[in-house]
Amino acid sequence: MSQQPSSRQSKRILSGVQPSGYLHLGNYFGAIQQHIELQNEGEAFYFIANYHALTTIQEPAMLRANTRDVAATYLALGLDPQKAVLFRQSDVPEVTELTWILSTVTGMGLLERAVSYKDKLGRGLKASVGLFTYPILMAADILIYNSDIVPVGQDQVQHIEMTQDMAQYFNNTYQCEVFRRPGYRLNKATCKVPGTDGQKMSKSYGNSIGIFATGSELKKPVMGIVTDSTPLEEPKDPESCTVFALYSLFASSEEKEEMAGRYRAGGFGYGSAKKELLTKIKDYFGPYLDRRNELLKDGDTLEDILVAGARAARVEARKVLDAARDACGLV
Repeated sequence: MSQQPSSRQSKRILSGVQPSGYLHLGNYFGAIQQHIELQNEGEAFYFIANYHALTTIQEPAMLRANTRDVAATYLALGLDPQKAVLFRQSDVPEVTELTWILSTVTGMGLLERAVSYKDKLGRGLKASVGLFTYPILMAADILIYNSDIVPVGQDQVQHIEMTQDMAQYFNNTYQCEVFRRPGYRLNKATCKVPGTDGQKMSKSYGNSIGIFATGSELKKPVMGIVTDSTPLEEPKDPESCTVFALYSLFASSEEKEEMAGRYRAGGFGYGSAKKELLTKIKDYFGPYLDRRNELLKDGDTLEDILVAGARAARVEARKVLDAARDACGLV
């Protein structure tokens, strides 16, 4: 009987981020912040999911630029390539071979139940084969690195459960134990980070605020956050206000309590709250901006880190793929 390709003492953490546009506050509080913290808790593998991005971006120059921007953003915000493996998904070709192998043991019904697929169709994305089989590629991403934990938001839990199912399908079909059953960890921001219109913040919704936006690119969306028509002098409910929800992501408990008090007392306008939020964003991300810009200018350093990361990732991917090939008789 084929066994798991390796055993380890420390847990392996795996996550990916799509280079589908500039990274925004939802990406940071929903994923990036926790990814950086987790690099100190185990073996962290983080990939830039440029294969996945092909379902929405088909402009080569944009995809390349977005991929570099994701890498620079992670590194500027504190990801240490000596602690975490950072790489491009497309630099590990083993993942596409495993995707095909998994597709041969995965039923159509499982994919048809994917909530994210239905949601993307509802938002107008074309029903491509790639979009439909997206969960299989995601499962290959997770399983090929023998991952233990995948940090996700609540909306991605179904994909991890589908990955668990696919691992079991393969192991049962070939009477082996090639794939470890991965678990998930909910990100700290388990609630949706609201966009400027109050919906979940998303680049595709046009309601996002960029992590490293500056000048009018930052001021315009912040000052344009949708609020109700309560007059300046009237009391306001902080719990139902998008401005306050975003401010709370940056503020200390004392600062949140103080602003909430001003909301309820009246005489405090939404415009003033937006200005305070604007200051918080600038103060929080400003110190990292120069490092991010330096990395984008120094293409060689950025590329060296990604290439080294891919080399390390392929070593692990090869072990799992070889075990899978052996289990199903591919010589």
